Amino acid sequence: RRTCGAIRQTCDHHGHYRHHHHHIYHQRSAPSRQRNKIMTTRKLAIATGAGATYVASVYLTYQYLSPRPPSSPSSSTTCPNCSSYVSSPMRTCTFQKIASTYDAQIEKDELVMGINLLRRTLLHFHSRGDILEVGAGTGRNLPYYPRRSRVLLTDASEAMARRAREKIAALSRPERDRFGVVVADAARLSETFRPSSFDTVVDTFGLCSFDDPVAVLREMERVCRPDGKIVLLEHGRSKSWDKVSEYLDENAERHAKNWGCVWNRDLDAILEESGLEVEVLWRWHFGTTYYVVCRPRKIDDG
Repeated sequence: RRTCGAIRQTCDHHGHYRHHHHHIYHQRSAPSRQRNKIMTTRKLAIATGAGATYVASVYLTYQYLSPRPPSSPSSSTTCPNCSSYVSSPMRTCTFQKIASTYDAQIEKDELVMGINLLRRTLLHFHSRGDILEVGAGTGRNLPYYPRRSRVLLTDASEAMARRAREKIAALSRPERDRFGVVVADAARLSETFRPSSFDTVVDTFGLCSFDDPVAVLREMERVCRPDGKIVLLEHGRSKSWDKVSEYLDENAERHAKNWGCVWNRDLDAILEESGLEVEVLWRWHFGTTYYVVCRPRKIDDG
């Protein structure tokens, strides 16, 4: 009986505990609802912030697509005898004039739009070994190449190449030794390099400024080893946002005059005509920035 009494007492004790616990649960249900309201409010705030970020990105993209013209007073006479800055090869003389201020002009725009991150990602994952960069400009890709790679930068503008050399000279000795700069026309690489000379051939934001971008891509393919890669980061017309492309078309002359860049080219058509085998193609900034990884065409031995 004592045992049974003890068991009954234990049961009563636990029954009281369960009842007490049930009472506490009901007491806490109101604060729980309050916490749920707080979480819902936070989610709405996050969603609102995300929406505001998206709107801001749209605005900043517009600003990026409308960069300030170079401050050089001679920029208005870059090509005085041209009927069109878009079609005239003389527009590339602009690079000689803007080289000294080029980095300062575009630094903030590239940072805000995440261009530096795209450069870093492209070169980290897709460049290796002996690397050739065409249209290298002032050497904006220098910080992003893999450490064990050997990189040769080329550009048709002596002024741009000079700026790249200055950046390389400021590096540590081991870093300096793996970079070189050559003045060369990307459309005539055969004058400087033998076929299949490089593991990776790079161009970032150069197809917009070459007179014949298809010819440049074919030259990049020629100097690339059969198992190598041709990697590109470019801008052109949008295939998904008509209003953006209309804006690019309307302002193409102004942009080509100020920057030597034809920003409304059809990159899909250029890539198709080049014949390169496209492995990766991502589009950013409303379809105007192309992240592309290609392979040389396979030669049919049969």
